[in-house]
Amino acid sequence: MAVSSLTSSGTPMTAQITIVGLGPGSLGSVNTATLQAIEKITTRFVRTTRHPTAHLVAQAVSFDDEYERHETFEAVYTAIAKRLADEAHKHGEILYAVPGSPLVLEQTVQHLLNDKTVEITLVPAMSFLDIAWNELQIDPVDASVRLVDGHRFADLAAGERGPLLVAQCHAQWVLSNIKLANESALGDEPVVILHHLGLEDQRVIHTTWENFDREIEPDHLTTLYIPQLAEPIAGEMARLHVLSRRLREQCPWDREQTHDSLVRYLLEETYEVVDAINALDVDDPSTDEALIDELGDLLYQVEFHATIAEQQGRFSIADVARSIHDKLVRRHPHIFTNTDAESTEDVLVTWESIKQKERAGKTAKSVFAGVAAAAPSLMYASKLQKRAAEHGFDWPNSDGAYDKIAEELAELRQAVREELDPQKSRMELGDVLFSVVNLSRHLGIDAEVALRLAAEKFKTRFEDVVKLAEQRNLDLSTSSLEQLDALWNEIKKNEMLK
Repeated sequence: MAVSSLTSSGTPMTAQITIVGLGPGSLGSVNTATLQAIEKITTRFVRTTRHPTAHLVAQAVSFDDEYERHETFEAVYTAIAKRLADEAHKHGEILYAVPGSPLVLEQTVQHLLNDKTVEITLVPAMSFLDIAWNELQIDPVDASVRLVDGHRFADLAAGERGPLLVAQCHAQWVLSNIKLANESALGDEPVVILHHLGLEDQRVIHTTWENFDREIEPDHLTTLYIPQLAEPIAGEMARLHVLSRRLREQCPWDREQTHDSLVRYLLEETYEVVDAINALDVDDPSTDEALIDELGDLLYQVEFHATIAEQQGRFSIADVARSIHDKLVRRHPHIFTNTDAESTEDVLVTWESIKQKERAGKTAKSVFAGVAAAAPSLMYASKLQKRAAEHGFDWPNSDGAYDKIAEELAELRQAVREELDPQKSRMELGDVLFSVVNLSRHLGIDAEVALRLAAEKFKTRFEDVVKLAEQRNLDLSTSSLEQLDALWNEIKKNEMLK
């Protein structure tokens, strides 16, 4: 029997799994080596009975129930691999049969190959790919065909125009997601639907991008071939990445920049995004333009930093996207696992719990590791206090925070009166501000937001004071404090009457 043995650790193991492929669907596509393995090994499992040749594995246990038990395919594949490993340890040797070929779009097999507790024997088999190339009359190597999983079409085909062979197109929602991934498609791009390849009811349908999701009811034996698209998938992001690399290579200014030199621009663009958000008007769509523009500037800063790192051989924009993707999945167990979260409060508690576990898994030099020292001072103070509170160092309620402000104000007044050390007065003032931030945290008010609102209120009132003084021919620079205070109170009173 022609087989290929792969051992995870290189040492003999008693738990053995022989994996065979049941071919693309027809009886004639199942090879002799597969049939011999089925005959030899009596403890048998099949991934699914929803395959035309699954009946060849007599008295086999299927994992069709796992598809009903889990919400994601990844969870299904992980569960199947675990059950197989357990059965292998229980019986010593088992057979596992999969549709097609063991190494083509079989995530359960990949999980098993990574399991160091079992020994894997792979029996080569024909896959649907062999029939696809024959029906399409193309050499996939010469044509540089990219193979893509339909479930992950948007990210796996990013930047690609084709040719693409898209597998796992088993449901209408998969076809819809594929279509939505290329919003810039013209609609007349050719698409070939390959359905039930090698079976008596095989269909090869030549259609267009506009119509491919209307031609047929897809199932697990449906594949798409996309020769060429007018615009690449997720083309705009791909174009930005190409542009960023070109500017870095050819523009003298871009070439000289470092992570450190770009910090000021990153901060500036962030603040400009905030300004654009604050200027949004739900009744005026034209205000979106400013936000689009500023978000683009901020996005380019992210791309710029990733491009610098990519040229240094450290990481790429794909690593950045993957990192935040995985973090968000990890911190939303109520979406991706069986964890319950009925309210926003539940979500926040879970989020903080996961963050603490993540920090515990890292070697930290300080309890404040991960708190951004470059953050604005009010935010920095609040983060430090919050982290200390997680370790039990906090007032039980806001009463202590109120008292602390009074205490710090008294110490500040004393330091200023003594006029001995300017540094001491500066530190005491800092203690007052730090205490105010602590109170804001206990009250559930963001100190940064509160101070900004106060600053904006002051700005608006003083602008009105200037206008009122001009109307009355008053020179602010020569006006007395009493006159200025009267103008201020008049403006304040008018605000209250509105």
